[in-house]
Amino acid sequence: MSKHKSAVTPKSQDPSAQLDLRPGQSIELLKALHILTRDGKLNQDSRRKLKQVYHLFQFIEKLLKELPASAQGPTLADHGAGKSYLGFIIYDLFFKALGTGHIYGIETRSELVASSQALAQRLGFARMQFLNLSVAESAHSTALPELMDVVTALHACDTATDDAIAFGLQKKAKFMVLVPCCQAELARALNQHKALNLQRTPLAELWRHPLHTREMGSQLTNVLRCLYLEAMGYQVTVTELVGWEHSMKNELILAKYTGQKKRSAAERLQALLHEFGIEDSLGQRYPLGV
Repeated sequence: MSKHKSAVTPKSQDPSAQLDLRPGQSIELLKALHILTRDGKLNQDSRRKLKQVYHLFQFIEKLLKELPASAQGPTLADHGAGKSYLGFIIYDLFFKALGTGHIYGIETRSELVASSQALAQRLGFARMQFLNLSVAESAHSTALPELMDVVTALHACDTATDDAIAFGLQKKAKFMVLVPCCQAELARALNQHKALNLQRTPLAELWRHPLHTREMGSQLTNVLRCLYLEAMGYQVTVTELVGWEHSMKNELILAKYTGQKKRSAAERLQALLHEFGIEDSLGQRYPLGV
């Protein structure tokens, strides 16, 4: 038998096969994002990172395909974009072939905005724009269109997720995709009146200890956000973002605009604010008259 080695790279060693790359996907992009090394290899950390982004993209791709066709194409605002892994992958796998549509990356760190804009220009991703703004500032920026189809906020810290929701409501977003992170505001509010609440209701035992205060604050924050979205006319699905194995922030909130505002959701939201004694400190975050 011949012992000559095959010149064909085994599939198990082929980066494209390992990554399950789609036709036309940019290898140069994956190298620029340091997901692939210069010689096209993939390390374990990069594999995990790419798997995370791909998993979230699968959710977003389904939503983009639900949008009605239009001459200008879909619009997507990515808040807290960071190095824009998500935005670049969405553009490369969906917007590039579509030939229309626009992605806006919103990020407060100017150096990341500059590097992302330079990469988009180098790759010819002409319909990507990066703005050096906070989420709250972006709602008033003339650089963004008046309406937005999809709003994403991946690990936007603390109240930035609430700002992204406010942005989505103002822009009449058809879909919102939120992965909340570091919800500290409500925990602080619970701490302010802890002694009073311990006297008022046995429920306060749920956040008497500092660790429980943090966990309760995080849980309650997301519950209030979901009720608020339902009260404002969105159908809400909450699921686990499977694939983010190394993150405790694993909650994915998907909101689809239906126009059917739920009065019961508004009532329950107000009831929870009252029950936890946070009406004064957090009531303004959920302006139900919008």
